[in-house]
Amino acid sequence: MENGAAPTAKPVIVAIDGPSGTGKSSTSKAVAAQLGLSYLDTGAQYRAITWWMVTNGIDLDDPTAVAAVAGKPEIVSGTDPAAPSITVDGVDVAGPIRTQEVTSKVSAVSAVPEVRTRITELQRSLAAGAEHGIVVEGRDIGTTVLPDADLKIFLTASPEARAARRSGELKNADLHATREALIKRDAADSSRKTSPLAKADDAVEVDTTELTLAQVIECVVALVEEKRAGK
Repeated sequence: MENGAAPTAKPVIVAIDGPSGTGKSSTSKAVAAQLGLSYLDTGAQYRAITWWMVTNGIDLDDPTAVAAVAGKPEIVSGTDPAAPSITVDGVDVAGPIRTQEVTSKVSAVSAVPEVRTRITELQRSLAAGAEHGIVVEGRDIGTTVLPDADLKIFLTASPEARAARRSGELKNADLHATREALIKRDAADSSRKTSPLAKADDAVEVDTTELTLAQVIECVVALVEEKRAGK
């Protein structure tokens, strides 16, 4: 298998969407690393702007207040799949954005149209500037952010499988509570008016419920290589 982008390989833009706990991040990072592509975790950007709002005491129950400051924080995403980074106003927030407080509030902030417009612009400029191509993961990449992506993949898994993976990541998390939180987050993300979580019509659906991470990565790498070869 080719390791790293060959000089002749044309840049390829890969959109990977799906709900939490389907293996999106692990798969996207591994595929990007294996194929010599850049990598962007768009969820981290929404978490970053949410973290900034929480830190600055913005009333997150007031969409107007959220919209008014959506342009203020400077969010910079590093796109190296081996060490993806994210800073807000020069501060490394890779750790702080994963707290339960941010996780519980990110759907509300993400639903504000002005926030989505701001972050979508960031995402499009990063994708356009990726020299060898990029794997972009999120919830509305194939439908809204990069509708012309070369390859769109939608990862799914049963709520039970997703909760088991997520509670494993969260160490000692309550499986039932994790499952309920995932279902609630799905409902919020799928029903929002602006860029809801949705599968693009031309996306390839990959159900990861019964697959190991290695199998999911292998499947996605094969799909990208097919696309690169022009099949």
